[in-house]
Amino acid sequence: MKLWDAILQAGEPHGLTVIGPCHIKRIEAGILALGCDMWFDTNPYEVEMGYEWMVDLEQEADFIGKEALKRIKAEGISRKLVGVEIGGPGLGSYNDGAMIDYFPVSKDGKQVGRVTSACYSPRLEKNIGYAMLPIELTVFGTELEVEAPTGKQEAVVVRKPFIDPKKDTPKQEVALTGAGEASHVD
Repeated sequence: MKLWDAILQAGEPHGLTVIGPCHIKRIEAGILALGCDMWFDTNPYEVEMGYEWMVDLEQEADFIGKEALKRIKAEGISRKLVGVEIGGPGLGSYNDGAMIDYFPVSKDGKQVGRVTSACYSPRLEKNIGYAMLPIELTVFGTELEVEAPTGKQEAVVVRKPFIDPKKDTPKQEVALTGAGEASHVD
């Protein structure tokens, strides 16, 4: 606490303040937000977090939802969170009040899902976000319509994360600094 307080005090003359995360970078990087992109009605398989090391269904210990997750894993999911590129004017930066609620997603005039987080990415020069959709509409290239504050916009399902999907940047930094072994670069 002493270090925290000292940093804040030293930063006061320079306008240093505590803020929330940069939502643009969060969305670009594929980082999900609890309460937006996932909630109590979402399971780890729908948001691609059902890794064996995260959801150990073989452990002896019981936990709430264990049987339901076993069933879901066996039967498969009916919906999934995907990346979307959204046309139209810039959507803002998410935490500027531009996205105060979910955006409805439609296919052929029928509502099929919702955009859970979206923003304009200056780095990519386009609107990006996440949408929870029925599994049959999660194929890359699927065209959709999104009801954004700027009106009905075209959207397309794309790979996420939007920036560095293969995580090459950390590998390059390890190679450039000479840190670690060669196996870390692979």
